[in-house]
Amino acid sequence: MIRLAIIGTRGIPNNYGGFEQAAEYLALGLIKKGFEVTVYNSHSHPYQEKEWKGVKIIHAQDPEGKMGTVGQFFYDFNCIMDVRKRDFDIILQLGYTSSSVWGNLVPDKYILTTNMDGLEWRRTKFSKPVQQFLKQAEKLAVKQSNYLISDSIGIQDYLQEKYKVRSVFIPYGAHLFNDPDVSELEPYGLDPYEYSMLIARLEPENSIDTILKGVSASEVAKPFLVVGKHETKYGAFLKEKFADNANIRFVGGIYSLQTLNNLRHFSNVYFHGHTVGGTNPSLLEAMASSSLICANDNPFNRYILGEDALYFTSHLEVAAHLQKVDKSEEKFQNLISENRRKIDEIYRWDRIIDQYAEHFEDIYDHKYRRQKNIV
Repeated sequence: MIRLAIIGTRGIPNNYGGFEQAAEYLALGLIKKGFEVTVYNSHSHPYQEKEWKGVKIIHAQDPEGKMGTVGQFFYDFNCIMDVRKRDFDIILQLGYTSSSVWGNLVPDKYILTTNMDGLEWRRTKFSKPVQQFLKQAEKLAVKQSNYLISDSIGIQDYLQEKYKVRSVFIPYGAHLFNDPDVSELEPYGLDPYEYSMLIARLEPENSIDTILKGVSASEVAKPFLVVGKHETKYGAFLKEKFADNANIRFVGGIYSLQTLNNLRHFSNVYFHGHTVGGTNPSLLEAMASSSLICANDNPFNRYILGEDALYFTSHLEVAAHLQKVDKSEEKFQNLISENRRKIDEIYRWDRIIDQYAEHFEDIYDHKYRRQKNIV
């Protein structure tokens, strides 16, 4: 039995975001395949038990609530110091931004494999010094990890070109959404296909300003939902800038996947403005929810969507799409069908779990053969 520990997230069950969702699905799927799985949770996580559906939970002290972002470094340190006291075979590190600083503390007896996530240093929300730090953190993660995982071909190509290292490509996953319920729209006062939307963290690199500028320029008199936590400095900036447009509704974060899937499913156009990162979870979930997607035109989005989406590079293109697009048209329904096919054939979660299991078994067997001098 392979003993796996997952670090780098706030913990499971998911109450936060993408990596937490991945940790949850992976842990449950790997348990079914015979792995022994331990997930590290923040001490402040709502779930306080020591086991969840067969997954072992270890709570580590997390001072982020008191210290802000810098607290993440201490949380990762506390997780790694606890790892040193345990008996695992493999450590799966999800992301590296605050954990690679402590990477040399991971005992050599463990196999450390790291999901490199996106190109964090490209995020415009970070100052120049922070971006430089993130470049160094990325370099440390590459150096300290025994194996690397890329969740997009773009990241895989980047690691090969930048560091001359190989990584295994395992994308993020999604579940096909097959049970729409129009009653989920009632709390928001929406009618099916009579609104458009975006779901994102309200950050500059997610093109939200460009999208909302396009919404205003379109003069389309239909609701536009902005789903994401807006109690931030940038959120306040956006709300003030677009306060005169009554059609733009900042509805805050929504953490019910059922509600999100229904909002995506019944939207006319779903905008995906992300410009940094690999296989973005919200993009796959939009594909799985039968959204008609209009994405920022960049290689990461193009790799996943190909020709099965609308694209924008400016607010004028956003406005034009809003003015002209009717999701019910056959040509758009064909795009939606193709994206659902991709979820089923490439990005379905059970397939992703199989790929992770194969990766773990391969690297475990490789270490065993090396120790026993077996070729």
